[in-house]
Amino acid sequence: MPSLPMLPETAPFPADQITALNRIMSATNAEQRTWLSGFLAGYQAATGPQPAAAAPPARRAPLTILFGTESGNAEALADAARKAAGKLGFAARVLDMADATPAQIAGVQNLLVIASTWGEGDPPQRAIDFHAALMAEDAPRLDGVRYAVLALGDRAYAKFCETGRLFDERFAALGATRVADRIDCDLDYEAPANSWIGGTLTQLKAELGEPDAESAVIHVDFARAPAEASTYSRTRPFEAEITERVKLSGSRSSSETWHVELSLEGAGIAYEPGDSLGFLPANDPALVEAVMAASGLAGDTALHAALTERFDITTLTRKQVEDHARLTGDASLAADASFVEGRQVIDLLEAAPHRLTAEQLTSLLRPLPPRYYSIASSLKAVPDEAHLLIAAVRYDTHGRARNGVASVDVADRRGSGERMKVFVKPNQHFRLPADPQRPVIMIGPGTGVAPFRAFMQERDAIEAGGKNWLFFGHRNYTHDFLYQLEWQDLLKRGVLTRLDVAFSRDQPEKRYVQHALWDARRELNGWVQDGATIYVCGDANAMAKDVHTTLQRIIADQSGKDGAAALDALRREGRYLRDVY
Repeated sequence: MPSLPMLPETAPFPADQITALNRIMSATNAEQRTWLSGFLAGYQAATGPQPAAAAPPARRAPLTILFGTESGNAEALADAARKAAGKLGFAARVLDMADATPAQIAGVQNLLVIASTWGEGDPPQRAIDFHAALMAEDAPRLDGVRYAVLALGDRAYAKFCETGRLFDERFAALGATRVADRIDCDLDYEAPANSWIGGTLTQLKAELGEPDAESAVIHVDFARAPAEASTYSRTRPFEAEITERVKLSGSRSSSETWHVELSLEGAGIAYEPGDSLGFLPANDPALVEAVMAASGLAGDTALHAALTERFDITTLTRKQVEDHARLTGDASLAADASFVEGRQVIDLLEAAPHRLTAEQLTSLLRPLPPRYYSIASSLKAVPDEAHLLIAAVRYDTHGRARNGVASVDVADRRGSGERMKVFVKPNQHFRLPADPQRPVIMIGPGTGVAPFRAFMQERDAIEAGGKNWLFFGHRNYTHDFLYQLEWQDLLKRGVLTRLDVAFSRDQPEKRYVQHALWDARRELNGWVQDGATIYVCGDANAMAKDVHTTLQRIIADQSGKDGAAALDALRREGRYLRDVY
């Protein structure tokens, strides 16, 4: 046994004490030495000099970040702003407008508002109640609230960022104090939102009299994924291989719908039923060449690559027409407010031809945005895969054939073995019920059926006991019954409880899903009374509005209640969910 270490002669004890201590220590066992070390530590704590009392922690300025979102962008920005505010010393909290009232906001000291606009100037669905209460005559005064608004929108719509603008004006009218000018962000919102949030937080901190506000400035990068994460994003997409691409619509169909299977092997990508997959498409090479020729730039290979991958050369906005007039001095089209309707960038360049430099041309264009498709599969059923349902968009306006950027990119130019740049966009507000026993009613005509295929794969895989009812509609039974064999198999096995269909062109009088809903109104109301959650996915312009009206009629007809109020109550309970576009 090795000898124990002894106190050296240089220890701060007299010689006789060193001898006595070495004699005692040499006779101890491990348990005694452990006890003795703890005793000495406690002895020192009780008898040694006491540290000075710590200064009370500085009070962290409260900050509420209120968001209204439709697709999740405003929610993601709100969370990023919360993290940035925390680093600047704020006690920040994030609040969804779906869970807020103006009365709650009346007691807030500092407020950031991040709001999206849906369609032609409407508030997001989850912000409808808050918006209505704020605009009401009896809305509470907001004196003492310091606020700033970040608005998200799309310049392709006439009422660009309308919801954010109305919020900004209404807060001021109710007595709140604006601490920073509103910013209106287009589809390429990341960089301006980055700058605005960082600057607004720093300014707010300085105005509150907080010390060292200038030195506390931090950079907020919304576009980057956390370094430790293995996730992919718009700026860092995963190049997924197309393993299968099948045309589901028949050869005689008037539509063109593709089922696309992507391999996610090795990516570590996770998604839930209800999520979407973002796809970064490439522009049609023929359209790229036409745009370059109309600008007098044919043959510029670097520009060709940029226009193919980076810039939106289809969508035409009023602002682009005005910018083109200022750039060229040709205001011949600027006075025509209707010129943009049904037209694209190529129409502007050909109608008012001018030779441009590459820099001038790209200055007129917006970044090419990703396109989002509801994922039509469940990872529990197809690990390391994601399936998409894509309808090729082709139409004619003003004497020119037009193609959907992403849909025709897939339909015409990407086959099996090709790759697509993709990333997951979560949709927390379009999820299956947490209770697998809860019944669900799914309304998804056309490609709107995609997430419900994922729902059924998920419920089948986990052996959920809840009933499942699908309403599907399209043009023709023979040519457009998407995933027909799968639905029939799910019916046979009892996973799908009921399937109601509506094919609009199979009879003289057109029949849509809202007609199928009305025909089944008694049974549908019974399911709702039993706790069913209703899901709607697909076209927002016509289908979703017609279905909404029909559901109100059904509730009123079957229960005698106010259908609008009852359906709105279901929405607030999280039992009426829509993913419409």
